[in-house]
Amino acid sequence: MVSENVTPATASSGQRPTNTIGNVTADINKVDIIKSETDAPTDSHALAHAEVEETSLIRKLPGDEATSDIGWRQQPDEFDEPIIVGISNEDLYMLIRRFNKQVYHVRAASTLPLDNLDLNPVDDEEFSPDKLRSNIERLYMTVIVGLMSLWKHIVRLRSWREQRRTAVFCAAYFVAWLLDIIVPMILSVVIVLILYPSSRSILFPPAPIALVDSQTGGVQKPRAGVLGSKDSLTGAPERYRGEAVEQEASNLVSSVAGVAIGSAAGKHDPAVPDDAPMEDKVPDVTDVASQVGDLQDSAGGGIPSTKHDKTKKPMSDAVWTKMKPVMHILGDITDTYERFGNALSPTTPFPKYAARLRLAAILAPMALGSFFLTSYVVVKTSGFMFGFVFFGDPVLIRGAKYLNRRFPRWQKVLELRNSILKGVPTNAQLTITLLRLGEVNGTPIPSPPISLEQAPSKPASVHEDIPLDASRAEIESAVRPDPIMTKQATEPDATNEKAKRSKKKGFLPAMVRFFKGTTATGIETKLATYYALATLGYRHAKNHLGILPKKGSKATPGGPVDFQCRYQGKKGCLVIDSSKEKPVLFFTTEPGTEPPTIENAKRVLFAMPVRDIRHLKKLGGMGWKGKLVVGWAETEKEVIDGLRIIGKDPKQNFHITAMKTRDQLFNRLVAMGDQVWDIC
Repeated sequence: MVSENVTPATASSGQRPTNTIGNVTADINKVDIIKSETDAPTDSHALAHAEVEETSLIRKLPGDEATSDIGWRQQPDEFDEPIIVGISNEDLYMLIRRFNKQVYHVRAASTLPLDNLDLNPVDDEEFSPDKLRSNIERLYMTVIVGLMSLWKHIVRLRSWREQRRTAVFCAAYFVAWLLDIIVPMILSVVIVLILYPSSRSILFPPAPIALVDSQTGGVQKPRAGVLGSKDSLTGAPERYRGEAVEQEASNLVSSVAGVAIGSAAGKHDPAVPDDAPMEDKVPDVTDVASQVGDLQDSAGGGIPSTKHDKTKKPMSDAVWTKMKPVMHILGDITDTYERFGNALSPTTPFPKYAARLRLAAILAPMALGSFFLTSYVVVKTSGFMFGFVFFGDPVLIRGAKYLNRRFPRWQKVLELRNSILKGVPTNAQLTITLLRLGEVNGTPIPSPPISLEQAPSKPASVHEDIPLDASRAEIESAVRPDPIMTKQATEPDATNEKAKRSKKKGFLPAMVRFFKGTTATGIETKLATYYALATLGYRHAKNHLGILPKKGSKATPGGPVDFQCRYQGKKGCLVIDSSKEKPVLFFTTEPGTEPPTIENAKRVLFAMPVRDIRHLKKLGGMGWKGKLVVGWAETEKEVIDGLRIIGKDPKQNFHITAMKTRDQLFNRLVAMGDQVWDIC
């Protein structure tokens, strides 16, 4: 969620738009105007044709049909101007980085969505542990961090440390209480916060979340030992905006999973003596993701559940079955939270006023009506509604059947995304709109930068006055790095250090190192076998060529036109030819001239129009077990993933492998055509 400072203009099909919309009424109707002129299937496609100001890097010059590279190999600080006006480059990269982790399988929808935006999850969305992890991480980064920020605002108000602000809130509340207008006052304040964004920083002046004590409302030392980021709960340093929160979310899921596995394995059993043998030498069983419960039962003299326990498989099946709706609910909660955030703080090219006016229009009658409602009416109405819902099941069932018969999609229409939040995007829908904006203007947005180096433990710049009851010296002391806390936050605990030191001696650690070396050798042998089988024509072996290049190998091209990869084991590159009216995607082993086109390319193995794509699915280079083995064996290799592309024709089913720039190509393909995508 980022603030918007500009209002894009409409676009016409055939010439560059010149009229700029500058009033509220035009802002509300802007999307409909663009859709009528461009015949776009969704609001996202229509807004991608909005006019881009000349001060941004995304701009299409008259007569310019070529794809422009605005800096796919540059760092964010090397850009002199924003890529898209109205959103900072750091916020843009943060959205794309999170989009890459959230969306990895899309399919073209057969019907238009009710909310006029694509990238909605399908009802039969696939379940996988990775997708569940992604939804939990999104829930943390948006909902949990947002609620913690709200809680710390409440604590600051209740602490009376900011005496003037708390006194104003207190006086206003008790005056409203004396006049019996508490509900109208609260609703009126909410309407002001919605319609007048500047009031948010006046009533609730922001402060770094990690710097506020959740108990006292005062200043505290961040858990990371330094205030390196302002929007994370730990204050950990970050190289690029949003990385600290993303790392917190990832570590949260890993920690919860470790606790769950540790509970199944009996870790930290109170009956274990302090000097128990082999505890420091045997690898931690919490790293073993299978059969840990049975191992604990067997070691304790019990009977493993796999032999006689008839409840294990039914309970396991029930849990995995119920995980799918749980994952869907978590995703819906996060999507709704993101929509409300993007409604209150819209980002270009989405309208600035439409969603806020809609929310205010709903709350205004409620605020006026609350003046005339007495507590007696509220209590009597609530009692009747409870009794009707509890005892009126026959009436409710018949009413639902009638609605299903007369209005088959009435439940979908009542969803927030199709009613009061219609046209308001989630962060993923906002991201694909921004990606389409770049594609329409012939300037694909570069991929977000990635740095494998540790972020330096230096404090973030704090130039503004932090509205906390503390002196400047206290704030600077809290912001400044603490060597002890920084060391505790970044280094492993004493137990892990002791286990690492024990690896250098003893029989069992030597055996572990032996098996690691044997596994690494086996992986190398397996890869050599794949090359031999590939020459004999085995398709399975061809798909595994090049998925484990050595670290430090030469970097592959990063787009935006050609993407190095393999197809059926052959080295080559996928090329997007935008020189034609309908862009074409093709694979060639000899690209030819620069820039490559399908006419001058040689040995083209397949080609298809981009608009004919019906499925795009990111695939792993190896299964999750294979990746665990590679990581455990420390082979100094990284697994390179792939992409499956399926078109209209059943024969158009292409499995691309060994592709480092998979996410970059995926983002270009979903943003180029006029398909309406669903998330699978």
